[in-house]
Amino acid sequence: MSDLKSTALEATHIQMGAKMVSFAGYNMPVQYSGLKNEHHAVREAAGMFDVSHMGEFFVEGPDAIAFLQKVTTNDVSKLLPGKIQYSCMPNEEGGIVDDLLVYCFSNEHFLLVVNASNMEKDWNHLMQYTNGMDVSLRNDSDAYSLLAVQGPKAIEILQSLTQVELAEIKYYHFVIGEIAGVTDVIISATGYTGAGGFELYVYNEDAKKLWDKVLAAGEPHGLLPVGLGARDTLRLEMGMCLYGNDIDDTTSPLEAGLGWITKFVKDFVSSEIFAVQKKAGVTKKLVGFEMIDRGIPRHGYDIADQDGNVIGRVTSGTNSPTTGKNIGMGYVPAALAAEGSEIAVVIREKLIKAQVVKLPFVKK
Repeated sequence: MSDLKSTALEATHIQMGAKMVSFAGYNMPVQYSGLKNEHHAVREAAGMFDVSHMGEFFVEGPDAIAFLQKVTTNDVSKLLPGKIQYSCMPNEEGGIVDDLLVYCFSNEHFLLVVNASNMEKDWNHLMQYTNGMDVSLRNDSDAYSLLAVQGPKAIEILQSLTQVELAEIKYYHFVIGEIAGVTDVIISATGYTGAGGFELYVYNEDAKKLWDKVLAAGEPHGLLPVGLGARDTLRLEMGMCLYGNDIDDTTSPLEAGLGWITKFVKDFVSSEIFAVQKKAGVTKKLVGFEMIDRGIPRHGYDIADQDGNVIGRVTSGTNSPTTGKNIGMGYVPAALAAEGSEIAVVIREKLIKAQVVKLPFVKK
């Protein structure tokens, strides 16, 4: 346990009886009152996650936009102050270094929010492209805590703690304001659950105060503390990719259904590779599927065609607490990626029937 990093709230989670696990090098809460209980709370009321393991890199300088245009697939020039963009960082081989959020404070001031497991890799990758650029990067990951308050009652709960008009913050926009007596909070209308809500970036020394105040304000509305277990089932129901499972250094954004964040209006790392893929069409695609026969698909299971030939692998899978169905995502040949295509998941050496469905699994 001594090698694991701690978030500012680690002692709080342990005190609250959370089950702690090692995740991305951190000691993190996987569940408190039970995965399904926490999952339903987010879908029906609200839940609060400690996701302080995420990385925060600041990018500043006159060449900030030019730099970000080179290292990310989305079109950063479209960002205005207060706007956020989902994007990914491609490697030189046409794979994905990481997916990330890009926050625009000004044309010369941006924040990149990256996955915890990739922090060092991302930093080293980005630094390669700073040569000749008037840009500076700063890794503030150890200074920030990140609380995600998600669910249909998130606005109502948080509004009681702030003068900021939360309903006026559009999806994928942010403001900096005071909340629960904590100043300089980045209040971001984003999340990884599809249930609506906010992500709140605060300095570590303010994390406990904010956590306690939100819990107290949320209790009458059914808000629960939520662990990483339910975070995974919630994001999977929405068909959202998890780095290391559904996307990695070997998958292209076009194969992963991320063509919408791959903009060919500029030259960027591997843009020529992706342009060829776009023109010719990809040979494999990430799809969502529901099990027809009984069985839960798990990460790493083989996907087969109806004759039993292995054609792909399950990247994520679970029993959906919202629908009760067994669901998964995985890569299959493009010819079998159409909605309604029948495939099979190999579970205990048996072919268990499944059908490709349109994502997300849970419609808003």
